[in-house]
Amino acid sequence: MQNSETGTVQSAAPRILVLGATGGTGRLIVGQALARGYDVAALVRSPERARGLDGAKLIAGDARDERALRRALEGREAVISALGTPASPVREVTLLSSATQVLVDAMKAERVARLVTITGIGAGDSAGHGGFLFDHVIFPLLLRKVYADKNRQEAIVRDSGLDWVLVRPTVLNDKPARGAVRMLTDLSGFHGGTIARADVAGFVLDQVRDGAWLHRSPLITS
Repeated sequence: MQNSETGTVQSAAPRILVLGATGGTGRLIVGQALARGYDVAALVRSPERARGLDGAKLIAGDARDERALRRALEGREAVISALGTPASPVREVTLLSSATQVLVDAMKAERVARLVTITGIGAGDSAGHGGFLFDHVIFPLLLRKVYADKNRQEAIVRDSGLDWVLVRPTVLNDKPARGAVRMLTDLSGFHGGTIARADVAGFVLDQVRDGAWLHRSPLITS
């Protein structure tokens, strides 16, 4: 199937690359994508960390290595970035923004247009909407530097010229999927919320070809 906007050919089964595939949400994205019949590749730093990703094509490499990314992007039509980084109360964080800039450059070089990136509540204009504990304790004490980098990451995606969607989940949990997701852009009166990683994975996969949220930054919650 030809995409008239990008000139690329879309296969019947979406051919996606997942970054952050060994994380809690990334593993669910890979598993759900395979269950949907998607052709899935995952860029992983080591085969040991990729145990359980059976069915995905594994490419060894660092997400900040453009050569590794370009290898992983060959034949792909979309990228899902579920990259994460630990809380960092003291040290500056640059992984998310640096990896995203390299990814954008590699996608342009390989003519891959669709990018779906997970950031989180607290990024951009969702800051201050996480609820009292998140906004006044967790965020300032543990996540301030992480979210400064998430903001840089979002800016890179917005300025990329790609067909992007930024997905901002509320606080993640490991409960079973509810199958229902609320999507918000007007956060007036919204303070706090949680969502199952499995529901995040499903919503993110829907964005691979759906254009409803193209060039938008929905906050998603249960």
